[in-house]
Amino acid sequence: MKSTVDKMLVKHDKLVHSEGVKVCSHTQRVKDEWVQHTVMIDDCQTPFTFRRTKKYKSLNGARVNITYYADTQGVAGFEMDIFKVVRIKRS
Repeated sequence: MKSTVDKMLVKHDKLVHSEGVKVCSHTQRVKDEWVQHTVMIDDCQTPFTFRRTKKYKSLNGARVNITYYADTQGVAGFEMDIFKVVRIKRS
């Protein structure tokens, strides 16, 4: 039987899944009615972003399984590459 991640990867060809990656930085900030989370992964210079309705326990130093896709975001008048997180779980 296929897992949820396998089903998502088959359905959406642009999704990428990484398992057991180490989080080196996790920030949370309130933006409107949401909490914007930004996660940095070891050996990767591009931030992973997602938003939730409330704050979570810090992921600093944790190993996570993460499903994401590449995107761009306008910051201070220029385009910046980011990864939009679809699913993140501690491994």
